[in-house]
Amino acid sequence: MSEGEAGTDDTAGEADGLRKIIHVDMDAFFASVEQRDNPELRGKPVAVGGSSGRGVVAAASYEARRFGVRSAMPSVTAKRLCPDLIFCKSRFDVYREVSQQIRAIFRHHTDLVEPLSLDEAYLDVTEDKLGIGSATRIAELIRQEIRAKTRLTASAGVSYNKFLAKIASDQNKPDGLCVIRPGEGARFVAELPIRRFHGVGPKGAEKMARLGIETGGDLAARDIAWLRAHFGSFAEYLFRAARGIDLRPVRSSRIRKSVGGERTFSRDLSSGGELRETLEDIIDIVWTSIERAEARGRTVTLKLKYTDFQIFSRAKTVDVAIAEKAQFAALARALLEEVLPLPMPIRLMGLTLSKLEQQGGKTQPARPDAQLSLL
Repeated sequence: MSEGEAGTDDTAGEADGLRKIIHVDMDAFFASVEQRDNPELRGKPVAVGGSSGRGVVAAASYEARRFGVRSAMPSVTAKRLCPDLIFCKSRFDVYREVSQQIRAIFRHHTDLVEPLSLDEAYLDVTEDKLGIGSATRIAELIRQEIRAKTRLTASAGVSYNKFLAKIASDQNKPDGLCVIRPGEGARFVAELPIRRFHGVGPKGAEKMARLGIETGGDLAARDIAWLRAHFGSFAEYLFRAARGIDLRPVRSSRIRKSVGGERTFSRDLSSGGELRETLEDIIDIVWTSIERAEARGRTVTLKLKYTDFQIFSRAKTVDVAIAEKAQFAALARALLEEVLPLPMPIRLMGLTLSKLEQQGGKTQPARPDAQLSLL
């Protein structure tokens, strides 16, 4: 649905007892902050992250994305795709400060705010504080306020559930607005490429393509028994998502249990050198996720999946929450060294930070998908 259609009223959702959900996603947040603060970077391809041989892109500007540069990409690959790419060291203190400004704007309209990270959040505006009534109008006002107060742009999706709102926020990026109204969800989802479904990574999309599933409509044509046979516990989510169904409420105080990531390799790895190098990549990517989620925790877990699909994990817990990347990296490296040499090659490696706390010692609010896939 185009942005020009978004101005009409959406009170039908209220009449039907449906929620009014907004998903706000900042546009290339880290890179946009760097371009805002340094005029020389504006209009140029920018990546936030390390430029060294083991560096990883934490965020990329839209100018860089045109060359195929993406977050979680090795910096050497990004530089090869875009020789003129400019790397900026991450400044998470600045990003957090801007994020707090943005969250204050959200809470001006509703207390039901569920942050997913520094740069995105769900809002339930079914009963908005200012009595505006239209979720579409509230989304427009929020985007205007963000631009006025931070000089940054945000995209927003408006719908009657979280799944659809998140998909909608990505529809007209950057600086866009998309509305999926009651009765339109299943039709909207039917036309989506399967890769747009949250939780379906490249490997999952490849598997679905082999099974003849390219779009949401293809997925909706499969019954639950078939989905369970091919996707196990993921089937329930796929069945509902293909029909635009999501009953999860916006929660402002969910309990986050962990944040982390894992990588499945294109070939099995066994040598110590390869495993150590791969671990460094995962450390970089996962620590960026930890910073983005504002997470601090006491337990680091290393996960390995062997070629025979057996899963092995080893964890280490410290007394004080980990606040520095160097400490997280040291613990991760120590865990790997403890299990080398491996009894057989592995096909997957992952790291997780758990036993999360805030600096004040309270358990952190959570995102429902805190375990981030790096496929």
